[in-house]
Amino acid sequence: MAEHLTVLLVDDEPLVRAGLRAVLEAQPDIEVTGEAGDGAAVLPLVRGLRPDVVAMDVRMPLMDGIEATRLVLRSVPDPPRILVITTFENDAYVYDALRAGAGGFLLKRARPAEIVHAVRVVASGESLLFPAALRSLAASYGNDRARAAVARAGLTGREGEVLRLMARGLSNAEIAAELLLGTETVKSHVSAVLAKLGARDRTQAVIAAYESGFVTPG
Repeated sequence: MAEHLTVLLVDDEPLVRAGLRAVLEAQPDIEVTGEAGDGAAVLPLVRGLRPDVVAMDVRMPLMDGIEATRLVLRSVPDPPRILVITTFENDAYVYDALRAGAGGFLLKRARPAEIVHAVRVVASGESLLFPAALRSLAASYGNDRARAAVARAGLTGREGEVLRLMARGLSNAEIAAELLLGTETVKSHVSAVLAKLGARDRTQAVIAAYESGFVTPG
């Protein structure tokens, strides 16, 4: 994770943006470099500002956060991490945004410390914001394509263990402690899991794990 994080705020409610800005800019290592009121404005801002994280509302009038996430990730080299902002954690829109490539999500009613934590977690890419409600939703999307992809990946036993712990939301350091391995070894296993699954990041790998039934909620 970078020592200094830059964030772009995208929400059609000015009060929400103002609240997030106040919380984030109270941190010495976080800077809000821009704001937008709709997903349609995100791509040019991302290209111009190069933020580390985009905190993006999932529901907006012209272009929602799902389509904006897809657009950014397919159009920008080395794209920012996307943090979806939502009112309800079991919202199917949130899950669609995660499937589109968002790295995590944040509830609008979150406390200031949770907001800061969410931005840092998504920026680091080393753990997940994927609670029980979303795990159940992911499992309900079970499909043959996901099952075939995981079967074809040929994960080793150790890689399978790492994926299951990733699905529980553990960071690399926590996985290392759980499996009595070095952190660098865990990083290597995580990289191998992502490569074999063809996943962009941990979130995409965990979605595949749940949709394929390789991991089940609970």
